[in-house]
Amino acid sequence: MVTYSDGRMMTLSEGVVGGTSLKLTFVLFVSVVVVSMFSALITAPQGDEISDFYLGDRTMSPLRNGLAMCGDYLSAVTLLGSTGLVALTGYDGLLYLVGTVVAWMMVMLLIAEPLRNSGKFTLGDTLALRLPRSQRSVRIALAACTLIICVLYIVAQLVGSIALLTQFIGEPSATVRTMCVVLIGTLIVLYVALGGMPGATFLQIVKAVMLIAGVAVTAIIVLHRYSWNIDGLLGAAADGSGMGQRYLEPGLRYGGSTTSKLDFFSLQIAIALGLAALPHMTMRLLAPRATRVLRRSVLWATGLVGFVCLAAGVLGLGATAIVGRDSIAEVDAKGDAAVLLLANSIGGAVLTALISCLAFITLMAVAAGLMLAAASSLAHDLYGQVIRKGKASQTEELNAARLSAVVIGVLGMLLALLAWGTNTASLGFLAFAIAASAILPTMIYSLFWRRFNARGALLSLYGGLTTSVLLVICSPVVSSTPTSFYPDADFAFFPLQNPGIVSVPAGFLLGWLGTVMSHGEEEAADVYEQFEVRAMLGTGEQEEVQQEEPVGARQ
Repeated sequence: MVTYSDGRMMTLSEGVVGGTSLKLTFVLFVSVVVVSMFSALITAPQGDEISDFYLGDRTMSPLRNGLAMCGDYLSAVTLLGSTGLVALTGYDGLLYLVGTVVAWMMVMLLIAEPLRNSGKFTLGDTLALRLPRSQRSVRIALAACTLIICVLYIVAQLVGSIALLTQFIGEPSATVRTMCVVLIGTLIVLYVALGGMPGATFLQIVKAVMLIAGVAVTAIIVLHRYSWNIDGLLGAAADGSGMGQRYLEPGLRYGGSTTSKLDFFSLQIAIALGLAALPHMTMRLLAPRATRVLRRSVLWATGLVGFVCLAAGVLGLGATAIVGRDSIAEVDAKGDAAVLLLANSIGGAVLTALISCLAFITLMAVAAGLMLAAASSLAHDLYGQVIRKGKASQTEELNAARLSAVVIGVLGMLLALLAWGTNTASLGFLAFAIAASAILPTMIYSLFWRRFNARGALLSLYGGLTTSVLLVICSPVVSSTPTSFYPDADFAFFPLQNPGIVSVPAGFLLGWLGTVMSHGEEEAADVYEQFEVRAMLGTGEQEEVQQEEPVGARQ
């Protein structure tokens, strides 16, 4: 039994919420899947133009582009994990949400415009333009990093779908786990293989609109309950936490020791810097046809993500105030059930079903974006440019991209079933750390450092990837604690769960060392000048926008 802070009781013998919510969730989920799948098939590329499959409709308005970017980024971690973190840790959880908004500032100010101007379909195209002499080896290294990041994140989403299912039916059997992963994974493969970027974009927009509306409605109900008095909500949350004023002060989770403070700082580094280098986000930045559309799209995305994070903070505080911190922790020690318990308390079966459906659709949408980015890298960078040396026909490359989506989907499903019980947040944070440690240094140096060469790129990519993975393997995530993957073993010589504080500087250092210690590998003198003009001013082939956008695209 779980006792709410107002004295009501709820049975948890079969999960967090009852059968009515499960049925409503199923109906909503099927409805959204059917509509979005039908729309994805309608909007799917009708010919063999790979640009349609990789980039979709490039004349979309800034608002639609912004919604798609928002949908690509916001995962179930934001809806469930971040809300639960606020509910359990108060101030520290709210501080965690700040890193997300800072990450979007990084994208907007530093990466978005030069990347769009210099890229074509993937980040590999940008590096090939910048390092033409060694583009094949650089594309291979980048594809390896992209594949690992995307598969890690896809596995986290699929494992998260099982964890979400347990909130309804309790601990699932092996058969139910397999069915859940195969169903969700197959739907994601269909979205990507059949719909390409247009299908994935439609799903992202639907998911973003539903998510924004869902958290807004729930937050309004919470705030109305406390007469729109933030002090009243904070006071009730402090009371519901059982910790009083300490709940509203720093240190509840990340301030207990120097190690925990460093761990939090390391996590924030990975989040703030990793977003700009996540493969599905960099691919999304290439989609707008004009720079001015990209600018406004990123502004919309930043504002929408910031709003959702603000609402998540309100929901976390509301969950503690209404349900109670101890009750949430009793159901789920990580706090992922907090928003479902809150929805069940203030909105009954209907609101619970809406939030649950949102979580499932969010998992699918994020995984679809990741799968598309990985499939595009395999098909375009590896098959099209490395294996076929740019001689593959568009039909060949398109078929390779669809086959790659199937292969990645099957691989993700198998790993998700093997990784059942793994901390999904750790998988997601590792993906961010790899992106920040391997891909980001290569991007920054390529865009802004004249001397940067292929040796530096390869060292940065492979070195950042290796450092991130090794540090996590030798951390408490894998061994030495009761929540580790191998709790009975102890080879955690690295004390932090998040490697960013070491791996990100290592990635930048390796890129610098590789460049300054190599001789005779510099590109031709005019390569960087041409690249810089294109990246800063958008004068390359992709800037087809001397033609004006359609009127509707400016609205």
